[in-house]
Parts: sequence; structure tokens; C-alpha cells
Amino acid sequence: MSLSLAANNVSHAYGGSVALAGVTAHVPEGAVLALVGESGSGKTTLLRTFNRLVDPDAGSVFVSGEDVRTLDPVELRRRVGYVPQHGGLLPHWTARRNVALVPTLVGMPDAGRAADEALEQAGLDPAEFGGRLPRELSGGQRQRAAIARAFAARQEAMLLDEPFGALDAITRAEAYEAFERVRRELRFTAILVTHDLAEAARLADRVAVMQAGRIEQIGTVTELRRNPATPYVQSLFARAEAALDALVS
Repeated sequence: MSLSLAANNVSHAYGGSVALAGVTAHVPEGAVLALVGESGSGKTTLLRTFNRLVDPDAGSVFVSGEDVRTLDPVELRRRVGYVPQHGGLLPHWTARRNVALVPTLVGMPDAGRAADEALEQAGLDPAEFGGRLPRELSGGQRQRAAIARAFAARQEAMLLDEPFGALDAITRAEAYEAFERVRRELRFTAILVTHDLAEAARLADRVAVMQAGRIEQIGTVTELRRNPATPYVQSLFARAEAALDALVS
């Protein structure tokens, strides 16, 4: 059973700079929400409130109805998978050992087997790639290993912070396919931070457009494209029109 994720009137500032200003959002069990907006809009800060890498100044964040402030941060991060930018693999560990990290921490009886299964689900043959160090993998392979690590212990929610942004088009398509395959099999809940509306349209059920620490509008790509609530949403979709058209053609 997947986890639900919710933020209620969440605000946060870094010094005098407002990162989040009264953000409310809900991700039902098994759904994927994409956070889209320009740099500095608050996307990553909001994402990190769900695993307590950021404790907001005001408001509440919930994982399946539990206020995350009542949860131990370490235990929470073992329940909720996290893929940071550039994957975050430990450079001196093999792919298999990286992927086995959370299964080992949560005491799964065969962490190595869980890692191999996760690598295979992410499109990496464990016999071929499991013993390689991150520097011996291509960019797309590293990202797939990072995705495998995020769900190797069968976490029921995933937080993804622009995991595909640094990849070339062909490698990105391979990583998309890995993510979609894993999602079909495990049906986890996810929040995806991205600058790319076409990526959001492909991978997410709904999109939240953020600007200056606020959510301008939440809906499906079709809803936001047809009925933008603000000039910013309208301009964002206008700039991405060709890419969105190509996606559905």
C-alpha cells in the first residue's frame, strides 16, 4: 500500500529570503505530482519537507496522515525514497552496495538480493553492473542505480529532485523508461521536481506550477494548458507548447 503525502499551509525562509509562502498540496496514494517552476520558486525546499531535510517554519507536512514532526528523521528517510540531483551515489561503493544501503539499514534479511532485484527492475543487469563503481557507469546508468536505491527496500513513496536534468536526450529517455517500469510494478507515490513540462507531462499525474514560493495552480497538464489560472502559468505553457505537442503526436 502506497503512502499519501500532504503539505498544509507550509512556509519557510532562509534568512530574509522567503522560500515557501503558505503552500498546500496533496498527493494521493499511488499518484505522482510534478513540481514545476523556475529556479528559486521553492520546488526543492517543498520536496525536502517531506523527509525532514527541511523543517518548515510554519504549517504541517504529513506522510499518510502522520505529522512528520512527530517522526524520527532517520526512520522517515528509510520509509521515503529520495533521489537527489545527480543521483547522490557514494563514489567508493559499488552500484550493488549503494542500492543495498537502505535494505541493510532497515534489516532486510537478504539486502544483496533486494539490491539485485532493484537493479534489474531499473534496467541494469546486476551481474554486469552491480560490481561497478559509479565512475564506471554512464550518466543514465548512474541515475537508474539511484532510482533503484530509492525503492530497493520497497519504499512506498519517492522524492525525486530533478533526477534527469543533467542527462542527454537519449540517456534521459532510457531513465524515463526505467522510472515508468518501476512505477508500474510498485505503484509508489512520488513527488518529482523538474524544470521540464514535457517531462512532467510524461511522468506525472498532476502538475503544481510554483513561483516565488507559492503554488500558482495544480492540475493535469491538459487542465493547466487549457485553463491557466494566472498569466505565469499561461506563459509557462506557451513556452513549452512545441515540446508538449511533440509528446502527444
